[in-house]
Order: sequence, then C-alpha cells, then structure tokens
Amino acid sequence: MTTENGSSGSNGTLRIAAAQINTTVGDIDGNARLIEEWIGLAQDQGAELVAFPELTITGYPPEDLVLYDNFIASNKAALGRIAATVGDIVTLVGFVDSEVTDSGTKLYNAAAVLHNRKIVAIYRKIHLPNYGVFDERRYFTAGSECTIISINGIKVGLNICEDIWEPVGPSEVQCANGAQIIVNLNSSPYESGKQGHRVDIVTDLSRRNRVYTLYANQIGGQDELVFDGGSMLAGPDGELLGTSPRFEESLLVADIDVVELDKSRLKHQSFALPQTDLDQIGQPATIEIEMTSSARRQKLQGLSIHRLDRLEAVYRALIIGTRDYLKKTGFKKVAIAVSGGIDSAIVTAIAVEAIGAENVVGVALPSRYSSGGSVTDAEDLCSRLGVELWNIPIEPGHSSFEEMLSGVFDGTDPGLAEENTQSRIRGNIMMSIANKFDRLVLTTGNKSEMATGYATLYGDMAGAYAVIKDVPKTLVYELCYHRNQRGPGSPIPVAIIEKPPSAELRPGQLDEDSLPPYDQLDRIIHMYIEERISPDVIVKKEAALGKTDGASEAVVRRIVRLIDINEYKRRQSPPGVKITGLAFGKDRRLPIASGWQR
Repeated sequence: MTTENGSSGSNGTLRIAAAQINTTVGDIDGNARLIEEWIGLAQDQGAELVAFPELTITGYPPEDLVLYDNFIASNKAALGRIAATVGDIVTLVGFVDSEVTDSGTKLYNAAAVLHNRKIVAIYRKIHLPNYGVFDERRYFTAGSECTIISINGIKVGLNICEDIWEPVGPSEVQCANGAQIIVNLNSSPYESGKQGHRVDIVTDLSRRNRVYTLYANQIGGQDELVFDGGSMLAGPDGELLGTSPRFEESLLVADIDVVELDKSRLKHQSFALPQTDLDQIGQPATIEIEMTSSARRQKLQGLSIHRLDRLEAVYRALIIGTRDYLKKTGFKKVAIAVSGGIDSAIVTAIAVEAIGAENVVGVALPSRYSSGGSVTDAEDLCSRLGVELWNIPIEPGHSSFEEMLSGVFDGTDPGLAEENTQSRIRGNIMMSIANKFDRLVLTTGNKSEMATGYATLYGDMAGAYAVIKDVPKTLVYELCYHRNQRGPGSPIPVAIIEKPPSAELRPGQLDEDSLPPYDQLDRIIHMYIEERISPDVIVKKEAALGKTDGASEAVVRRIVRLIDINEYKRRQSPPGVKITGLAFGKDRRLPIASGWQR
C-alpha cells in the first residue's frame, strides 16, 4: 500500500474508496441522490474506484418489497440515472437485478459496475444467507459468474457480503484468475462482538489469497437492525491496514500498489484447490476498463484503525437504532413513561442523545403503591437530562377500574389481574398522549422481562419502539454506569442504579419476589435463547457453579417454562434494537401453539 502521489495504470497503483453510507429501505430516489453525492466526494479525493454497500439503491433489507414489479423497475431506473452521472471513476453499486425466464422472473442481489455513463458489468451474489435475520433465498436466485474488473491492467474481483463468509467462495475463483484486489459490498448488521469476527474473515481472506481486500459496509438503523459500518482494508499478508469509524457515514480512501505483490501468491490457496471445486462456485468473467490517467493527486493521510469497547458500541447501536427508526418513519418526538426505575432511565438517556432533550417528554404515572423516591428519582433524572416531565397520577383511573370490575371480581382473591390493571391504565394514558401530540411511545422493557413475560401486554408493552428489548437486565446496569462515565455529566442518579428493581404494583413488591437474581436469570436466558442449549444441559452447567452461584434445577426449568409460554406476548411487542447474537423477532421464530416439551 502507498499513500504517495501517483496515477493508476502505468505504475500499478489504484486509489480505491469505500463509501459507508446510511440508506433507507424503499427510498429509491433518496438513496440515489445519496449515492451521487458520495461519488462526488470520492472523486474529490482522487479515487478511481468507489464501492457502495450491498443493495444500496433499495436499502437493506428490502424484504417483500422486491416482490412488487414496480419496485424492481424503479430501482433499475434509478441505477440508469446514477450511471448517467458517473464519469471516469469506476463505481460499484448494489441493486436488485431481474431476469425473465420461461419459469418466471428471477431476482438477484446484484452489484453494478458503472463507468463513463454506462453499466459495464453486473455481478450477482452467489452465496445467499438464509439464517438469523436473513431470508435471501426467499427472494433471490444465486449468481454463477465471478466478475473480475481489469482497470488499466489492475484486476479487481467483485463480490457481495456472504460470498466471503464461506471458506471457499468467489474470491478464490477471482484470485485464481489474477485478481489483485477483492472488493466486497456489505449490509452486515451489528451485534455485540461481531466486528472482531468480520476483521478475522477479511484478513484471513487476504492472507490465504495474497490479495488486498476492501470491505464496504453500510451504517444506520432499519427497523430492529442496526448497521455499524466498520468498513476496512486488509493487506496481502493478512494485516488490517485501516478501518472507517463505526456508526457514522465516512469515506475510507487508500492507494493500492500492486507492483510489490508476491509473484508466487497465485500458487497459494487458490491453486491448491482442484479446478473442479472452483468451477462449482462459478465461472470467471473479466471486464476490461480503460481509464484516463489521473492528474497528480494530493497525498493521502495514513489510514487509521478505529476501535470501540463493548459498552460504547452497544450504546451507540441503541442510539442510532432509535434515531433512525424515528427519522425513517417520519416522527420527531417521543414520550417515555419514566418510573424512576433503571430501565426507563437508560431509555430516556438514549432518546436524548438520539433526538435531543427538546423532543423528549417524560411522563410520571404514580399509583397508590409508588414510593416517594420513585417520583423524586424521575424528577431528578429528567432535570439532569433537560427533559420535560409530566406528572399524571393514575389513582382516579385505578379506582374507577376497580369499581367497574368489582361485580365480576367479587368473591375472588386479589392477584395478577388487579396488578396488571395499573400497567394497562398507564399504557392507555401513554398512547393517548402519543395520539394527541403526534409522538411515538418508547417502551422500556428489557430482554430479561421480554423473555420471561414479566411485562404486561397492552400495558408497559404498549408503544412503537422497544429500545432495550434485546438488552438483558444485567447489561442495563452496565450501560447506566457507562453512560455516567462517558459524560458529559452523570445524568442517571445513583439512587436509581442502586435501589432494588420493582414494578411497584403491590406493597413492597420486588422483582426478585417473582424472578431469580438477574445474574442467574440472564445467564439462563442467554444459554436457552442465544446458545439454544437444552434445559437438561443448562441444569448441569448451573450445578457445576455450585449452590452459591448456580441456579437450582427447579429455577432453570421454571425460567425455561416462562420463556416458552410467553411467545404469544413477544409476537405482539413492538420492534427494538438487535444487539445480541439472537434477538426476539426475526432472529427467533417459534410456533406459539406447540406441544414440544423442552
């Protein structure tokens, strides 16, 4: 790699760029304008090749929108308009390609190669993911050609996302046929710890093929998914040369000098594979592009490697997921039921950073069972964050509901129904405020509650977006400490963090009256949900921790049972930011009515 002045072609140097941008699913015209803007920015930096994320034009994931013929036609028309604006810079843009066959129309997750106002080549994704949040085989047909672009003699292999996650894929075919640079277009969603895995995938691909790899990813929130960027460049020895900042739009630019590449690299992994194995992946197809020699360019600054610690990455994901959900659905203001508890505290702090304190209103809804400390803690929190707080006691509604239900409840013992009435009154008030003042309600339930059903349907689950739906309770505490440490200030009162958690639906109620300690609970949830470990094995793992730290068999089986029987609640919950390896929603699809006994 070099950062010296120079032009491509004669001296074997190519200036490449990864445009890490925030697209919106379905906003084809807006996405096209964004692409054109960033092509201009890449040209300003002297780039000769600029790569955009996967399905840039449609946004990712477009889901069933691709089943509408006018959507496909619109995305192709936008590609044509973009191509007409592209000059002497090779531009790689993701879009949905289509082909009419005797058996019907086939769709492809594709990338177009644009140059000198033309579409000069199209690559169709070969490996289609069909796990977790990905449904690509539902929509797309796999491609079969491994496109290589020869730019003034420098060979660039083009592929898309999952194509490099396979141990042997299109990159091997492209490198076996002379590719010196691999460019991979991505829409890879965030989950905690995933960036390190991406780095391993990209650097290993470069090392085993003795090739430069440019990895271009998108950023931004889309429903429950957050894309964190982290675009990167790896060198032929497997070293990480530079990355883009995560969770923000940016342009990664570098000069690649292919002259010094090891001449023997083509005898490495690619040629070690039987040609028949490579043929099964796809056939090479080389497109020649001649570019005008560039004028002398400004020297580039050295590349940087940007890193985030675990909690900061999670916190930023929650902020951008919340911000973009509001922006992309057309809302500007939110309402949050602020109880004085830790969950509503972190949600309020996140909302303030996402859209500004002036666009957030907190609503205190004290009942006859609310402690005085809860009200003052809510006031303290909102004061520190600069958020307006409305205080609406629910006692009038609570008394009225009791009176209305007294006849049918006569002769029964008070219990869960009476407790949940309070939560449902609060949910009704919050939705009335949302309707009246054109706000979205952000719910405050965490993953521990969503898992076990410790949340009230049509009560505290009522709302538009569940910010911490995938955040276990123990992580909520960590995030509160982290928010206070990252500054500015310490907006979350220590009293909120340190007091025992309680829904305050009956006198003296604490969460641990109904649930095991949260460290045990979250560990069981993680094993059962994210690792898909059977209850019998969880029991053994907990027993190995000893009686002091481990949960009993009875506790494990009760928690598993609670998770299983509350699937119907989770189906009716609002979307929320995915941050773990397996979130409730598209990640986990189980039948509600099931006779399977775990």
